[in-house]
Amino acid sequence: MTPKRKKRLAFVLSIVVGVGAAVGLSLYGLNQNINLFFSPTQIAEGEAPPNQRMRAGGMVVDGSVVRDPKSLLVTFGLTDHNESVTVEYSGILPDLFREGQGIVAQGKLNNKGVFVATEVLAKHDENYMPPEVQDALDAAGKAADGSDAMKPAES
Repeated sequence: MTPKRKKRLAFVLSIVVGVGAAVGLSLYGLNQNINLFFSPTQIAEGEAPPNQRMRAGGMVVDGSVVRDPKSLLVTFGLTDHNESVTVEYSGILPDLFREGQGIVAQGKLNNKGVFVATEVLAKHDENYMPPEVQDALDAAGKAADGSDAMKPAES
C-alpha cells in the first residue's frame, strides 16, 4: 500500500468514525426525550415502566380532586372508565381543568403506582378530545361520559 493510499484510508476511516459517533450521540439524545403514551388501564396492568418519562391520559374522576391547603399539591384520579390511576401534581392547574374532563398529564410513575405529573394539559373546548385519550376510551369501549360506546352497525 502506497503512502497516498494509506492517507486516503485514514481519512475515510476518520470520517466513518466521526459520522458513527455523531449518529450514536444523536440517537442517545433522542432516546432520552421519548414520551410514550399510556392509558390508565395499561398503567394499572403494569405495562408502563416506573420512573420513566411518559404521558398518561384519560378523564378526571368526578369527586376525586383533592387540593392540599398548604401547598400547590393536587391529587386526582384519572380513568379510561375501565381502570383508574392516582395522579399527583404540584403546580397551578390549567384554567380548563375540571372533573369529568379529558386531560393528558406528563410525568413519571413512581414505585407506589402513583403517577407524578410535571405537566397537566387540559382540552381547550368542550368538543375537543386529545387523540390519545380518545383512542384509550375507544379501546376500553367507553364514551367520554363513561357510558358504553355505541358499536357501528355491521353491513
